[in-house]
Amino acid sequence: MASRSKIKPLSEKQRAILTFMGDYMEENGFPPTIRDICIATGIKSTSVVNYNLNKLVAAEMLERSSRKSRGLRLTDKALTLLGRQLTRPNGRETAAAALRMPMRVPMIGMIGASEPIPMPDDVGAHYDESDLIDVMPMLLRNFDPSEVFALRVKGNSMIDAMIREGDIVVFHKQGTARDGEMVAVWLAERGETTLKYFYNEGERIRLQPAHPTMQPIYVSPAQCHIQGRVLSVIRPSV
Repeated sequence: MASRSKIKPLSEKQRAILTFMGDYMEENGFPPTIRDICIATGIKSTSVVNYNLNKLVAAEMLERSSRKSRGLRLTDKALTLLGRQLTRPNGRETAAAALRMPMRVPMIGMIGASEPIPMPDDVGAHYDESDLIDVMPMLLRNFDPSEVFALRVKGNSMIDAMIREGDIVVFHKQGTARDGEMVAVWLAERGETTLKYFYNEGERIRLQPAHPTMQPIYVSPAQCHIQGRVLSVIRPSV
């Protein structure tokens, strides 16, 4: 194994990849694909990107898992290089340590990403220690953990939004949404909750799946109660 002193300085391509990854993860809460990196950095070949990702792993800037979708993670060393500064009250905590310290968020049940499934209308109101899961701070998008909850997905109607059955979706608790936002919606008349894109069409609400063969759900505004807006998606390791 090569010593640290023998690791070469980062190339221009490698710095561009790291910078894009830091910006992308801060914006989206999960790592980019190799194709995303190609487009953003102007590198035409996925093999060239893959080569440079392996060099970044060797330089201790990335951790990489071949068993996970989007299995890339910035290391403390990379976060420090990128200047991702998150400070604690004493002003001394580095970005690396703060970004890698999990927050506790309640996992409160299932949500339908196909046909709606039943779920209590007081979602998130009651939970105990056994319901809490660890979520990395960047996935909370700067929201306080007390304003966040998680649900496990049942169904595949949001598959084109890269959300599939078994994924964990992290939400910000809120009762309103803008057109095009992905939300958890309590359908009072049905007594069910679903995960869909939200569109207010005046006399009705359209809840749009992200699946080529599935039709939208239409409900009256009085029967549509938003529970939360999607912040990020966690794909459990297989």
